[in-house]
Amino acid sequence: MLRRIIGLETEYGCLIEPPLIPERVIPEIRDWFFNNNRFGLIDTHDRDWDEPVGNGGFLFNGGRIYVDMGHIEYCTPECASAVDTVLYDRAGDLLIVEAVDDLGYNGKVKFFRNNIDHYTGATFGCHENYSMDRNAPLSEKNVLSLLAFQSMRVLFAGSGRVGSASEGSIYETGSGLNDNAPYQLSQRADYIHNDFFQWVQHNRAIINTRDEPLADPRKYRRLHLLHSDTNVLPANLFLKVGASSLVLDLLEDDAMPEIELEDAVGSLHLLNRRLKPPWNVITRNGGEMDAVELLYKYWESADHNYRTRDPESDAILNIWKKVLDGLASDCTELIGDLDWVTKQYLLEQFMANENLNWDDPWLKAQDIEYHNVDPTQSLGLALANRDGIWEPDDAVNSKLEPPKNTRAYKRSKLMRDIEGHHNSYILDWDRVELQNHWRETLLDPFET
Repeated sequence: MLRRIIGLETEYGCLIEPPLIPERVIPEIRDWFFNNNRFGLIDTHDRDWDEPVGNGGFLFNGGRIYVDMGHIEYCTPECASAVDTVLYDRAGDLLIVEAVDDLGYNGKVKFFRNNIDHYTGATFGCHENYSMDRNAPLSEKNVLSLLAFQSMRVLFAGSGRVGSASEGSIYETGSGLNDNAPYQLSQRADYIHNDFFQWVQHNRAIINTRDEPLADPRKYRRLHLLHSDTNVLPANLFLKVGASSLVLDLLEDDAMPEIELEDAVGSLHLLNRRLKPPWNVITRNGGEMDAVELLYKYWESADHNYRTRDPESDAILNIWKKVLDGLASDCTELIGDLDWVTKQYLLEQFMANENLNWDDPWLKAQDIEYHNVDPTQSLGLALANRDGIWEPDDAVNSKLEPPKNTRAYKRSKLMRDIEGHHNSYILDWDRVELQNHWRETLLDPFET
């Protein structure tokens, strides 16, 4: 059990066979969740200028479904463990699969947990959210060490991509970004231009600085990350959110290693295009160091401080160590654990069998199919390492049932109380209101 709340926001890619069109299919998929309150309650009020009445709603499992920039987006409920984060992330996929099947769209509509449109060059995100202590020691040393970790984390967090972003979609950085890379570690890295920034759609940054805790602002802040890929392999997602959470523990305990990169964004871009060691970065003092060796320093501090704290922390530390060892020696040992390694292996096998080169468009089609949300069709899940606590074993029930150890449980109960009433209601992460009857505030994300 971790000591913070974790939540993911996943924008799904979609392929639709003509004569069907997205303007019809996407709203129909969204509405399916809320018809007769099947899986939740649709919004009866405007949430923002771009979220009008009926654009989405909250689910009984504590999560949320809505349409964002033409994409179906699923938010997990508030999760108090890395295991639950993986579980409820998978629940979103299963809900999408069920919707497609129930609406008779099998074979005509496909959804993917990826982050790029190979045809247009557009990107869509997987945003990570972590609650933090409002009084965390955000010294310059700690914040820059956190930034360095998030930059170098691409070595074990990327889901891999064929090709690279078009020249018009990236900034000139002097780091070789305009070359035509045949394969990269991350789908999102080419689109990240800043280290810190408050917007989410322009000038995307590694760390979003918007201070919106969605909880009691006197006690909590929320770390919002935009540079993340949507992982397919359960072990990879478990590692990504688990290691990131342990690093935040180190920050709150003022135990971060003193690591600062000369250029965090440039380092992200360069690491992203290197498919084997050494993965060198330039530190602030001008020295060149191996990024894996620097990542070991975070692991060593976390291992020293949190080993034997609880079974989940031990599991995170174990898979983290295994992955760092593999990155330092033989990446093929990480097939089934890391998405970018697994995808690269599958694509290289496919190229050898079909006598193809990296520039063959067939590879981009295979790239997309790696991310198919249907577990019976996903190329990635076929090779997943399932030998760990990260393997979701109750994902079907999690489509309807919320986590029992966060406020998602309380919000779900309140939604059940609202269900069937004709009064207007207001639902949000931190409040539930049945107008003219009662109002509940949910400022403590751990309160059930």
